[in-house]
Amino acid sequence: MQVFISKPIWRVGVLCFFFLIGSIRQVSATMPNDRNEKEEVLRGVVLGTSGEPVPFANVQVVGTIKGAVADAEGRFVLSDLANGRYQMKFSAVGYRSVTREVEILNGEIQELEIIFSEMGVNMPEITIISSKDRLFSKTPGSVNYIDRKELDKINPISIAEALRRTPGVNVVEDELTGMRLSMGIRGLDPNMSRSVLILEDGVPVALNPYGEPEMYYTPPVDRMEGMEILKGSGQILYGPRTVGGVVNFITANPPESAQGRVNIQGGQGGFFSGLLNYGNTVGNTGYHISLLRRSADNLGPTSFGLTDLNAKFLFDLNERSELGMKIGVYDETSNATYIGMNQLMFERGENDFDHLAPDDRLDVRRYSLSVSHKYKLSDRARLRTIAYGYTTERNWSRQDFAVNATNTAPDDWTGVFWGDLDVPGGAIFMRDGTGNRDRSYEVAGVEPRLELEHDLFQVKNELITGVRLHYERGFIRRVNGTQAGVRSGELVEDEIRTGHAFSAYFQNTTNVTNKLDVNVGLRYENYVAERDILRRPFAGVVRDTVLVATNVVSEFIPGAGFNFRPVSQVNIFGGVHRGFAPPRVQDAITGDGEPLELDAESSVNIELGVRTQLFPWLFVELAGFRMDFSNQIIPVAQSLGGSGFGVVNAGRTIHEGVEAMVNFEISRLLKWEKVNLFYDANITYVNSVFGEDRIINDVNVKGFRTPYAPEWLVNTALTLETEMGLGGRLTLNHVSEQFTDQLNTIEPRFDGRIGLMPAFTTVDATLLYDVKKWNSRFNLTIKNLTNERFIASRRPEGIRMGLPRFITAGYEFRF
Repeated sequence: MQVFISKPIWRVGVLCFFFLIGSIRQVSATMPNDRNEKEEVLRGVVLGTSGEPVPFANVQVVGTIKGAVADAEGRFVLSDLANGRYQMKFSAVGYRSVTREVEILNGEIQELEIIFSEMGVNMPEITIISSKDRLFSKTPGSVNYIDRKELDKINPISIAEALRRTPGVNVVEDELTGMRLSMGIRGLDPNMSRSVLILEDGVPVALNPYGEPEMYYTPPVDRMEGMEILKGSGQILYGPRTVGGVVNFITANPPESAQGRVNIQGGQGGFFSGLLNYGNTVGNTGYHISLLRRSADNLGPTSFGLTDLNAKFLFDLNERSELGMKIGVYDETSNATYIGMNQLMFERGENDFDHLAPDDRLDVRRYSLSVSHKYKLSDRARLRTIAYGYTTERNWSRQDFAVNATNTAPDDWTGVFWGDLDVPGGAIFMRDGTGNRDRSYEVAGVEPRLELEHDLFQVKNELITGVRLHYERGFIRRVNGTQAGVRSGELVEDEIRTGHAFSAYFQNTTNVTNKLDVNVGLRYENYVAERDILRRPFAGVVRDTVLVATNVVSEFIPGAGFNFRPVSQVNIFGGVHRGFAPPRVQDAITGDGEPLELDAESSVNIELGVRTQLFPWLFVELAGFRMDFSNQIIPVAQSLGGSGFGVVNAGRTIHEGVEAMVNFEISRLLKWEKVNLFYDANITYVNSVFGEDRIINDVNVKGFRTPYAPEWLVNTALTLETEMGLGGRLTLNHVSEQFTDQLNTIEPRFDGRIGLMPAFTTVDATLLYDVKKWNSRFNLTIKNLTNERFIASRRPEGIRMGLPRFITAGYEFRF
């Protein structure tokens, strides 16, 4: 039995919040000035093109570990540089990097003024971070940014390894390659990332973003330059899903001059990743081309091969107008399967990574095109327009199988089984039949967005407003093969799912004072879904039919937030917004063509937090949150181990907790000159429970935890960099125990799909050697250093194991 502990959580969160604010006041009043005039040799200021300071810009002495971070006024100081010439690199989120050569002579203080220029057309130019400083002082809500440098240190196999570096994020690696992302935020079910809006360069990437949001395609982590994660009220700018959060994967833009990169990784099980990219700007045209090949013979139980080609083109048309275009081609073949181990197989530990269904095959092909345009109407007004379109073909051939408590073999049994026939419920029978789930999707949309600075009520305001027209269609077919491994057979299901959506939104940020910004916004979503059933079984007989039904969802989604900066080193943020997620087409309309008038998922989301950098060596973020769902839809069947397919209207659920992030630069505190030592920790506590009476099997589940919602998530790392180029990182990741069904069943069921998932802790180690004179970097990475054996998931249809100890090595050459 679980206990509903809403009030204690918020008491703890509020106490922690006000304790931190009190500490900030105390420390800021007595904060010492770190500058020592006798040691200074270089100081300056970083400004934007219009003369405004760029706070918290990064300053790096190229070829050394020396560097600095500009303060809130864009000012920086460097000390203890020996006589000589140095190449300085200045960078900040949203600006082009700047390099300068300086000469230090006899300790004389040099002064610099660095002028940043904005990135050109960032194709497409819709990002979720609105401010460019370390404290994200104008972004309403909790936000995190993972850059290329951080990705190099993680050296991830799966995109999950990078995302879990963010507090509040739970990533289930039931598919170890990272090609199918299952991600939940703040206690929401991570199943196929249905509750999270996933974007790449501002464009949705789900199969059908409204009607079928599953992440059967996930952009490869190898070619990413960064990731933005937003969890607060600012989500209302980025529908259709404003429930859990928004993740935006960022790819490289064309550089100002010729440059490229070759990155090769290899590892156990035939794992290979090869990336080649090159970019340049010629005249008024910039381009960047990226080619990726990934493959493995045995990455866990999976073999796969994929090829990914991306190209960006930016055209500077004139001083007011810029045009961008992005093209993508993705081709993947893998032996991905739904079948997992039963409980007996797990306990015996003999089949952790066997290919249980070796003939299963998943083919994914995707073609995408997006075009963006930025037009400068005036110094205070910009019109950005983005048009996008993509097609995804997802054909999945899966062998039929059977499990039961009595080990009764099915009539079409092939004679192949897994487990033990002598133990009741201990066998998985492979059947002589195949279900070919052939699906193709097409998506298109256009979104003009106006960004306007104005002086309503004689104060500074920033308005973002826009509309979006969106179209999507899915062609769904199932072909049953009469033998294992065949790709053809009888067409038993054939239907078309179509969706049309219209969105309109605005968000206005008012600078009430120099220290306080308040934003209010409203989004409107109208989604019309149609399910056209052409062929399906009726009472066991397959026949053609004409069944057409429509479901309409219309919602207004309000949001409001604030940022308050009592001192330049502190940003207090908070907000409230309505969460919204439209129902999937197959959930809202039954297979018999009956519209269920299923409501959209709806919640009230509240958060309050603080980000602070009191000292150059310490950054802290603390946030408390509460998501109160009046109607949460929870998947059943393969998702939760139940029989059949469908969803459960879970009614009211409550998700509340506290997130904390700490970055501690030990070497800066101790004034080490030739070594950088960093420690960081991302900690989340979340209590996700059913919030009202609901009877299941004569049990009232009010206060029970929702499935796949661990209470504790901890990700912490110690990172070392040295002046000679050697470095490394040690990362620890902890996930507490999880329930897998609504009844919070502890004892595992014979088929492995239901039962407690124990807590687990893994440790990863990465060694890096950067040889700057060769423009090269070598790396060695050991995932799961202690070879922890743990259950990653009990779904879709059995136990999936986490990645065992896995070693990779790689080489990168930059030119």
